[in-house]
Amino acid sequence: MSMSLVLLVLFLVLMFLGVPIAVSLGAASVITIVTMSSLPLSLAAQSMFTSMNSFIMVAVPLFILCGSLMDEGGIADKIYNLAEALVGWIYGGLGHVSVVVNMLFAGMSGSSVAAIASIGKMSINALSKKGYPRDYATAINLSGSMLASVIPPSILMINAAATANISIGQALLAGFIPGLIIGLIFMVYNYFYCKKHGIGDRTPFSGKKLGKALIEAIPALLTPVILLGGVYTGIYTPTEGAAIAVVYSTLVSIYVYKNLKWSDLPRIICKNARSTGTILFVAIAAKPASLIFEMDGLPALVANLITGISSNSIVIMLVLYLFLVCVGMFMDATAAIFILVPILLPAVQAVGVNPLFFIVFMVITLSFGLITPPVGVCLYAAENVTGLPLEKIIKASIPWIVLIAVALLIFIFFPQIITVPVGLIFGT
Repeated sequence: MSMSLVLLVLFLVLMFLGVPIAVSLGAASVITIVTMSSLPLSLAAQSMFTSMNSFIMVAVPLFILCGSLMDEGGIADKIYNLAEALVGWIYGGLGHVSVVVNMLFAGMSGSSVAAIASIGKMSINALSKKGYPRDYATAINLSGSMLASVIPPSILMINAAATANISIGQALLAGFIPGLIIGLIFMVYNYFYCKKHGIGDRTPFSGKKLGKALIEAIPALLTPVILLGGVYTGIYTPTEGAAIAVVYSTLVSIYVYKNLKWSDLPRIICKNARSTGTILFVAIAAKPASLIFEMDGLPALVANLITGISSNSIVIMLVLYLFLVCVGMFMDATAAIFILVPILLPAVQAVGVNPLFFIVFMVITLSFGLITPPVGVCLYAAENVTGLPLEKIIKASIPWIVLIAVALLIFIFFPQIITVPVGLIFGT
């Protein structure tokens, strides 16, 4: 326990001094290992290498590359046009478009970072041109990008389901339902916010425009069909599906939308190699920290304290809710899943919590960490995309974070929202 506390204190101090997040986390881990354990320092390097030497992790750069191809190849534009034709006529139109386009993009990329870097960038600029405050435009797209970690194909959901030994297909489908609900909550808030502040414009609804946008978007919309269809039927793995999606996006961008040439690919790949390296640096630095937490017995200790509080499933879930939010803010979500699922799942099952519900709930709650300080990868990506001060983005994001928190409370008290539809479809 002492090593974990020292690591966290060092990490927070370094962050306060303005040291970059990945360097802060890595340096705090190395200092803790050197000063408080007899472990060889090479173990930290080995754990960092192991975290990237993974077939599943290959999907991350592939999904990011897929998102970039969709952005530069015109696919993202077609999805955006379709979303605008669908909901642009509602008051606060482009705000609704931002939510819907993030939900559609989530079904294609599976990457929250890719969403904020491609769809988010385009949507923020469009909102700003129409008079929306830039910090509000950033906040709605930042929050919407989180849905890519919930709506299938979600890498986090796949990892969690595999660790819990439950159906990956059921877990992916179960993630779609809360993702849709959270998206609808975002749209309701956006409607009333725009009404109150007198911002936002509407484009008149046109069936002709919608039909044209839908036809143009069909090749783009086939991306999640091809990806998820193969995963659901077991034809290929999510990582293989990501590679297929990259190939399909390339061909559609070059031969259907004709916005890219083969000569553009080296530039796009190099650009994504740089951005992927920056993003994965945080995940790499989180690995030795997770190793220290595990060796120190921190997750097991906290889990024992939580499950010893009550035998009531709702009370347990409320406590775990707070615990997982804190974990997601300080620990890589993938590492947290691998460490905590084996510890927490038997405990929640013992008090009657459905394992499928718990896995979905855990993924959503840990995804909080993507958009909240101090290690929010999407938060820092939004800062890079917009150039806005981090403090301004965080302040503007608070209402959206509260909305997600309220949605999770609804899921705790009514878990049937998630489990019943999946049970009806799969006959379980």
